[in-house]
Amino acid sequence: MSTPLSRSDRLAQRLALGIPAILLAGAYISEYGFGLFPCEMCWWQRYPHFVAVALAFVSYTAPPKRVWIGLAALAIAVSGAIGVFHAGVEYGWWESPLGCTSTDPFSLEFVRCDEPAWTLMGISLAGFNALLSIGSAVAIWILLLARDRQIGEKA
Repeated sequence: MSTPLSRSDRLAQRLALGIPAILLAGAYISEYGFGLFPCEMCWWQRYPHFVAVALAFVSYTAPPKRVWIGLAALAIAVSGAIGVFHAGVEYGWWESPLGCTSTDPFSLEFVRCDEPAWTLMGISLAGFNALLSIGSAVAIWILLLARDRQIGEKA
């Protein structure tokens, strides 16, 4: 029998499912709603979010739930790290390991990895993914650790 989740664990579990789902939804809305087609490195950022959603779903059904939540947070952090790398390519801080293009499926144009398709206050979509993903992963881990501190104080 598994230990019931604390309030902080349940919040971490909801964030582990909700954050990557919201970020993926935003990516698809920007792609299909606004024509901001992803480059290859954009796709690299999506893959860990798919994994995080799957791990978070598993955390609702299979023990040890806290491990699945922590692994989902790790996948979210990986997406954020890829976002940092991609933003660095966009800002010219370092070179991409790719040719930096991807084919837009609806035209003959290439989608470049080294040119942001959209920015807000100088932050690209890759930059926002980096900030939101890494921040969320840290928040999830803090929530998981909060339970451990509460248990330690009760002992």
